[in-house]
Amino acid sequence: MELFTNFPLWAALTAIALAQFIKVPLQYIATRQFDWTLITSTGGMPSSHSGAVTALSTAIALQYGLDSPLFAICAIFGIIVMFDATGVRWHAGEQATVLNRLVTDFNKLTDNMKTWPEKEEQEKRKELKELLGHQPIEVFFGGLLGIVLTLILHAVLF
Repeated sequence: MELFTNFPLWAALTAIALAQFIKVPLQYIATRQFDWTLITSTGGMPSSHSGAVTALSTAIALQYGLDSPLFAICAIFGIIVMFDATGVRWHAGEQATVLNRLVTDFNKLTDNMKTWPEKEEQEKRKELKELLGHQPIEVFFGGLLGIVLTLILHAVLF
């Protein structure tokens, strides 16, 4: 039953869920199309990874203090996750974009050129996952979401 009263755990999970859900209306505002697959996708605005690690760090800070070893562990873990989201994963997504363009160009030059426009997009190619990482602004707002959400949850629940 202690699992159900673990505030840092639930703050982090709530931040993930909220960040993933927020992606759908934000994408709708930008494109005027609902894309419910964003709820389970990586990348995009806001970063659920950043939201989770900042919510976890904030909850640990509230429960155990900024001078606790647990906060230090969470803070360093969060910095690594957020750095990775804007670094390695972002560049991997950029490379996937280039590779997908190359595959598309190659396929257009093959024998299927005559039937290419008639095919469904999914038939044309299997795309590499391009939306792997985050732009710095996405990480920033994901982190901000995690901190603000945790402070609100703490104020309401405690």
